[in-house]
Amino acid sequence: VMMETLADFGAVEYCAVDTFATGVYRTWRSLEDPTTAAQLSAVLLGGVSLVVLVELVARRRARFHQLSGGRARPHRLRLRPLHAAGALLVCGLPVLIGFVGPAAVFTHMALTTGDGRALEVVTTFGTNTLLLAAVAAVVAALLATTVAVARRLSARGGAGRQRGPGPAVAAAAGRLAGLGYALPGTVVGVGLLAPLSWADHRINDAAGALGGWRPGLILTGGVIAVLFGYQTRFLSVALAMVESSLQRIRPTMDDAARTLGASRLRLMLRVHLPMLRASVIAALLLVFVDVAKELPATLMLRPFNFDTLAVRVYQLAGDERLEEASFGALVIIGIGLVPVVVLSLLLERRRGERGRGDTIDNLDEVAVQ
Repeated sequence: VMMETLADFGAVEYCAVDTFATGVYRTWRSLEDPTTAAQLSAVLLGGVSLVVLVELVARRRARFHQLSGGRARPHRLRLRPLHAAGALLVCGLPVLIGFVGPAAVFTHMALTTGDGRALEVVTTFGTNTLLLAAVAAVVAALLATTVAVARRLSARGGAGRQRGPGPAVAAAAGRLAGLGYALPGTVVGVGLLAPLSWADHRINDAAGALGGWRPGLILTGGVIAVLFGYQTRFLSVALAMVESSLQRIRPTMDDAARTLGASRLRLMLRVHLPMLRASVIAALLLVFVDVAKELPATLMLRPFNFDTLAVRVYQLAGDERLEEASFGALVIIGIGLVPVVVLSLLLERRRGERGRGDTIDNLDEVAVQ
């Protein structure tokens, strides 16, 4: 919750609440003072690092392994009518306030006033959003699976012993990848623009020296910088999903495969990946939803004349054109609901399979999110 609050931008910006996230964006964009923006970002990064450190220390000795193939059925507790009504109210109130109410208001606005550019919202902004979300989700799922499996294989070593600096490097890479989720998109933008711009200029200088041709701004002039920002922000979401399931795979399964002559690559392809399939799909869907509604990183890193649905809604809401913003907001809600339906179907399917309690537990957590 603290990480989500530290990284929030849209709500506090619209409500005119001064936070580090809004301060970095205003300093960079309005005041054109990158030095002060970098200083604010550094202070916020220190706070984020402290939160992550506390989380790591709190569960430094936690280990999770599936000890049995079966799973006991939960006991169904039947509540009395008054208690049942109270439980329904407590569980339903956040959904009514946070989803049903706003969706109803947006629907009313869209039907009564609407957006004169509704077709463009769907064809242009919607296409941009889906394209970025799909590519970023696939890349994040691949990177998370690679980092998590490499970390496990490196930690166990060739014969169950740690060798050399490999385990420490793999563990450090995993922790570093998990820092980005707590960073506001504005901080990610400030941190990426400088090195990516430097790389663009070096590429142009090298191309000009070799062939007399300058390719232009390859990284910052297109969507590559935006995809970099999405991986910085949301790789930890996919990594947490994959590692959670990977920790529930008994280490004895790795030992059995290695004693049968399986190499590390074969162990990953034949043992780990089949058991992680559902978690990888869940990670992909979660990153897809996060990217579809991401605003500050997109604002900072997007190329000219390339807007997403979140940017469109933010710009209209900032001009108090809420009726026009309602249609784009409904499209974002619709895009977010599709992965939820897929996750629900996947969860129901996994419930019917025996011996996969780890995956079911993991997907229960995803369903709540």
